[in-house]
Amino acid sequence: MDAIIIVLIILVVLVFIALIKTIQVIPQASAAIVERFGRYTRTLSAGLNIVVPFIDTIRNRVDLREQVVPFPPQPVITQDNLVVNIDTVIYYQVTDARAATYEVASYIQAIEQLTVTTLRNIIGGMDLERTLTSREEINAALRGVLDEATGKWGIRVNRVELKAIEPPTSIQDSMEKQMRADRDKRAAILQAEGVRQSAILTAEGEKQSSILRAEGEAKSAALRAEGEAQAIRTVFESIHAGDPDQKLLSYQYLQMLPKIAEGDANKLWIVPSEIGDALKGLGGALDGFRPGGNAGGGTGGSGNSGGTGTTKAPREQPPID
Repeated sequence: MDAIIIVLIILVVLVFIALIKTIQVIPQASAAIVERFGRYTRTLSAGLNIVVPFIDTIRNRVDLREQVVPFPPQPVITQDNLVVNIDTVIYYQVTDARAATYEVASYIQAIEQLTVTTLRNIIGGMDLERTLTSREEINAALRGVLDEATGKWGIRVNRVELKAIEPPTSIQDSMEKQMRADRDKRAAILQAEGVRQSAILTAEGEKQSSILRAEGEAKSAALRAEGEAQAIRTVFESIHAGDPDQKLLSYQYLQMLPKIAEGDANKLWIVPSEIGDALKGLGGALDGFRPGGNAGGGTGGSGNSGGTGTTKAPREQPPID
């Protein structure tokens, strides 16, 4: 009786194990390689799958999602014989689980070695300056070679990125000095341009100010001259409207002579030639008001033939400053 119970327990355990081996649940975005007696049979997709227990075995489970693999820095020699360390990152995806299992022993290691070899071939044809400024070109060339080579392995390389390109320390120091010199040069050029632009604007402002000032002075002079001309016309018309005689004009002329000599800058005063006519007219006007004089403006008494005629005193000349 005890032997029968032990046999039943063993059968139940074997059935449970057989069920476990028969039913295979594959997660989403995954695949499984099934072998029967060591030979590839089929690829299990995501979901519930049935296999023959103890005959079919799961050889490999493959993740079909996109994978990111960073590779350590690799020393690469440029065309100008400089050693640079380059870090790379590969974005790949398994498209054929069977090929990824049977066509290459380790596709991660194969991709790494292929990346290093291809990178050295590409960088070997570029100098350091082009290497530092041509990351997109290097990425595109590297991705093309890797995608073509890994296609038969069931791998698709989606993207290749260069994380860092590190030149030697001495080259970095030289590049920093060059960049600092270029920045100082650009700063000096910008400062000189600013000073030049400021001088140009200042000169333009002074020029415009001088032009406006000259135009203002010209308009002011024109208005002043027009005003003086109008005043002269008004005075001239007033004089002619009043019809003055020669005596009044001579008196006004003599009144203006002292004003001509006014001022500290008048060191020399020229007596006008018309002063004689003015004095003559003024004298004729004064003779008419003398006692016993001729109201008609003639001279009193007879001339030298009368013997007792008055003798006129000599006329005083205006002082000459």
